Amino acid sequence: MGRMSRTGDVNWPPAASLLGEFPEAPVALLGLHTHTTSVTHRSAQSTPNAIREALNRYSTWSYEDATDLEHRGGIWDLGNVENADEVSSAALRTHLARADNAKLRIVLGGDNAVTWHALKARSGGDYSNVGLITLDAHLDMREGRSNGSPVRQLIEEGLDPRHIVQIGLADFSNSAQYAAAAREAGGTVITRAQLRSLSIVDAAKRALDIAGADGRIIHCDIDVDVIDRAFVPGCPAAAPGGLTPDEVRQFARVIASDPRVDTLDITEIDIDRDINENTVRLAALLVLEAYAGVLRRVP
Repeated sequence: MGRMSRTGDVNWPPAASLLGEFPEAPVALLGLHTHTTSVTHRSAQSTPNAIREALNRYSTWSYEDATDLEHRGGIWDLGNVENADEVSSAALRTHLARADNAKLRIVLGGDNAVTWHALKARSGGDYSNVGLITLDAHLDMREGRSNGSPVRQLIEEGLDPRHIVQIGLADFSNSAQYAAAAREAGGTVITRAQLRSLSIVDAAKRALDIAGADGRIIHCDIDVDVIDRAFVPGCPAAAPGGLTPDEVRQFARVIASDPRVDTLDITEIDIDRDINENTVRLAALLVLEAYAGVLRRVP
C-alpha cells in the first residue's frame, strides 16, 4: 500500500491507499452499478468509482478507536460489476464469494436495487438463516422490480419478515397501501419520528437483536435518502428533516461491529446531482466507519 497523500506528506496516508488486491483483508468492496430500473432517472456514470476517489480526502486514523486502518490488512477491492441489473445472481454470487475470507463485504451502489441483488446473490436464494436491516426513508415495498421494491421482492422470495427491521421511515415518503403491506407482512419499523426519542445507536442494537436472532447472518442496507436533503444533494429522493450524517456514521460503525453482519450496501447516490462531492464524500466516510466497526469485533 502506498503512503503518499495528495499533499505529498508521507505521514498522512490517504484512505484510498487501503484499496488493493488483499485476499486476507478483513473487509472487501464491490461496486454494483444498478440504475436501469430506477423510479427516478439517474446518471449512468459509476458512483462506486467516485466513492473510491473520495477516499483520497481522508486519512486512515480513527481518533475514536485510536487505531490506524493502514496497519489492519487493507480493503480487498473486487472492482465493479457494470450493468448489474442485467447480471445473474449466480454471477454476482461468484464475485462476492471471492471474498469469503473477509469479515464484511461492502457493496457500493448504484440505486437501491443493489439490496435485492446483493442479498439474493450472497444467500444463493436461501433466506432461511438471513436477516435484513434497512436504514431508509422508504419501505421499498413497491410493485414490480425497481429500486423501490427490494424488500417486497425478498419477502416474496422467502425472507422471513420477522427478521426484517426498517429504520428511518419518513412522513410523506411512503404510501398508505405500502405501509399496510409492510404491517401485514409483520416486519419491525422504527420511524424517523421515533428516532427523535430513541438514539440511532439504540435503534441499531435493537435491529441487530431482531434481524440476527438465532444466529442469523445479516445484510444491512444504508440508503442515503434517509439523510437530510441538505447534506446529500446527490440523492434524488432525500427530503428535508432526515437524519444527520453523524447519526448515519454512528449507525454504520455500530452495525459493522456485530459479527453477524455479513454484507452492507450503500446506495442511492447520483454523482451527476452531487454538489462539491458532499454525498460521495459521506459515502466514503461510511466505508471507513464500517471498517472501523469490523475492527471492534471480538476475535
